[in-house]
Amino acid sequence: MISATHQVPDTFSGPQRLSDYLCGIFAQLPSRKSVKNAIKSGLILVDGSKGFTGDWVKPGQKVELIVLDTPKSKVFELELKVLFEDDYIAVINKPSGIAVNGNHFRTVENALLFNIKVSDKVDAFRKPRPVHRLDAPTSGLLLIAKTKQAAIALYKQFEERKIQKRYQAIVIGKPPQKGSIDQEIDGKQSLSKYELIRRVDSLKNKSLSLLNLYPHTGRTHQLRIHLSQLGYPVLGDKLYGKEGMILKHKGLFLAAVELQFIHPVKGIIQHIIIDSPYKFHALLDREQRRFDSSFSGK
Repeated sequence: MISATHQVPDTFSGPQRLSDYLCGIFAQLPSRKSVKNAIKSGLILVDGSKGFTGDWVKPGQKVELIVLDTPKSKVFELELKVLFEDDYIAVINKPSGIAVNGNHFRTVENALLFNIKVSDKVDAFRKPRPVHRLDAPTSGLLLIAKTKQAAIALYKQFEERKIQKRYQAIVIGKPPQKGSIDQEIDGKQSLSKYELIRRVDSLKNKSLSLLNLYPHTGRTHQLRIHLSQLGYPVLGDKLYGKEGMILKHKGLFLAAVELQFIHPVKGIIQHIIIDSPYKFHALLDREQRRFDSSFSGK
């Protein structure tokens, strides 16, 4: 086991309970909840004995935090494209078809240790963790926390809707040049906005459109549900697509391509953009060629 030690200063005048005093003392316990959980789990010793939430802190006491070593988890050796990394966070380009996490081995989370370094900060996670989710068939930018401090700050930014995201999708049909979708999902207010980038003709689908998408709330499957409700489902969507108009073996044509947030420790704006997946424009070009070729011979 590994322990961190703190000596209560002789100048401490109190009175203060142990659970209150320890807030901010150990970097490994960055929140009041984490302090209480550590005490409850018996990981806090006061002068060598188990500490309790209601204990009164006294000058000169020795307080120890015990961190239990845990078995190393298996690493999924999947190569990921790392777009940004420092001691606190990382941003990767998640491939489509792989779940972010879950009760199975082949996940992005299990592949992180194969691609990024564990932080050397005192509150570092033994295993870096994603701070938001992308659906398994969705590709694109995924934000990773490497320390507890970074995770807490990023969770707060998500809750306060300070993190800006842009997606791109190919949808079936001819939506207007721009618009917004303000329809509830599971009884919760949900808002998405979109703008048209490109439209092509298609023999099978009549029209396909490439859109920029801006989710202003974060409901599960929000963009996919909203576009389906509007009558323009995402191409390749097996859950919300139109029967008989879903491409087989091509995946979902939805990707997270832009992410803007405030660095959780340095306080500077991080702005990361990637290009549309190659398959997006390749498919659009192919569909238009087939359409033109079909009518040019008549």
